Amino acid sequence: MEEIFGRRDWIAAEKLKQLSVKSDRRGFIQLGSHLAALALTGTALLASWGTLWALPLFIVHGTMINFLYAGQHELSHWTVFRTSGLNEFFGRVFGLVLIYPRDFDQVQHFAHHRFTQDWQRDGELARAPYNLTSYVLWMLGISYWYTRVRRVLRFACGVVTEPYLPAGRKPGLTREARWHLAGYGLIAGCSVYLQSAVALELWLFPMLVMKPVHQLQNTMEHLGLPHGNSIADNTRSTRTNPLMRWLAWNMQYHTAHHAFPGVPFHGLRRLHEEIFVSQGRTPPTMSYLGFQRAALRAFWNRRTEADYPSDAAWISEKA
Repeated sequence: MEEIFGRRDWIAAEKLKQLSVKSDRRGFIQLGSHLAALALTGTALLASWGTLWALPLFIVHGTMINFLYAGQHELSHWTVFRTSGLNEFFGRVFGLVLIYPRDFDQVQHFAHHRFTQDWQRDGELARAPYNLTSYVLWMLGISYWYTRVRRVLRFACGVVTEPYLPAGRKPGLTREARWHLAGYGLIAGCSVYLQSAVALELWLFPMLVMKPVHQLQNTMEHLGLPHGNSIADNTRSTRTNPLMRWLAWNMQYHTAHHAFPGVPFHGLRRLHEEIFVSQGRTPPTMSYLGFQRAALRAFWNRRTEADYPSDAAWISEKA
């Protein structure tokens, strides 16, 4: 996903070139620290299962599993590692863990970047307009997981109907889904044979239950912003703390990421400062909880996403 969708007049070509340099070392530091933290919380959770200590560990562990998608997202952009094969390998591993096949995610996400906020062509807008109920179900992860699991099963059966998916990619996406099902079947078979619940306790249960924390990031990046083609207007950044930025691989600088998706995660803060801060401009920005309060208020009294104008922001700190 090397195409640049941003405004070339926002930043000098030489500066953009410097920020776009990929690094195996930086990639292994970020990925390694995330996996090491997961190993630590997983070990502690397994040791404390059945005690009160398990509850906070379950919450932290499940949250970190879900935020592996931040890594998968960057791996799909080929920006985590300079060595391209590493991006593909870890992208497939993360996709298996998250029940989100890597090739499908990559094609869908490419459509999202190319046609951001275009209801007809943005792969991540292939849904009905939210109302309060559908939004809450998505936030809780209920409809999220239903959609993800159903899609893998449907693709495995050869039913690939998404209009934003090129016809030439559909056979490969079907094969990918079948490999995923084979992998999940192998994990299930080994668990039964070994009479072990480790896969449930350290993977599925925490991941499924703790999806709402990750949805705080997912839902706020574009919802309630204009459906035009200006990246400075249709993409929202997040005001948060360094720990959350590490956990989300700097995706809180989301407007900068959409402007120049070829810049690796470790360059996004400097990119944000270069194209916004240094020029006295500010992209749409909110805090996690501030956004959720505004979103729930917007859907109150039976209002739906369709009740708001498509050419103006309707979720903001001023709304």
